[in-house]
Amino acid sequence: MFSKIWTKPSTKSCSEPMERLKAALQDCDAVVIGAGAGLSTAAGFTYTGERFEQHFSDFAQKYGIQDMYSGGFYPFPTQEEFWAYWSRYIYINRYLDAPKPVYEDLLNLVRDKDYFVITTNVDHCFQKAGFDKKRLFYTQGDYGLFQCSEPCCQETFENETVIREMMERQEDMKIPTELLPVCPRCGKPMTMNLRSDNKFVEDEGWHRAAERYENFLRTREGQKILFLELGVGYNTPVIIKYPFWKMTAKNPNATYVCINQGQAVCPQEIERQAICIDADIGSALRGLSQM
Repeated sequence: MFSKIWTKPSTKSCSEPMERLKAALQDCDAVVIGAGAGLSTAAGFTYTGERFEQHFSDFAQKYGIQDMYSGGFYPFPTQEEFWAYWSRYIYINRYLDAPKPVYEDLLNLVRDKDYFVITTNVDHCFQKAGFDKKRLFYTQGDYGLFQCSEPCCQETFENETVIREMMERQEDMKIPTELLPVCPRCGKPMTMNLRSDNKFVEDEGWHRAAERYENFLRTREGQKILFLELGVGYNTPVIIKYPFWKMTAKNPNATYVCINQGQAVCPQEIERQAICIDADIGSALRGLSQM
């Protein structure tokens, strides 16, 4: 329904779009936050450089892994090595707090608003920052959950206790064999609850969150809705970006906001309802809170 003509942010000072965003935030009836990987990157959850070296220098030296993301696809020769890597990965990206208070800054901006969050992120940063759990929809899973690798059931299992034990007891980049996670229902190996193929488990909690999100949108149809898109790229645009564009186009009272360094664009069809800010998300949110 949209043309291939894109509207990009102005190369001038971003003070004018920030003023427009401030006004839209104050005037709106509801805020729908759509968050992608760029938001967590702005919060300091980087997968390369100093942070990677700090936590994975031994894996880099032994296996030649150069960043956390590619390490997730490394063909480790044993499950003990596989889970030594992944337990460390999950621990620092799910159970440690983000280095920068970007999520807290965002919460301070919407705390008193009627809001809902849909995110493709799986690091649980929203909930750790204090966002209402019943206003969150994690579409792609959660590092804090295991599922059966088959899967034999549509259940997920919390993993914090075993992940911390794997961290404490791993030696020479291996965990003890007795810590290998197995499904309590069928005994098959467990895996992460991350959407990567058709085996992804959408458990009862996932479906309840999806229903709450749909109800939120349905019951606020036609209102002054601020669709606030933060750090969403083009890996899975059909989850957040394209629906936000479509809902904005259908609702003349809606405002679409995209804050994304290097990728702040919108279709020409919604240009008059859009605010595109090409800036670091953390700096933009901090500046907005200080205005």
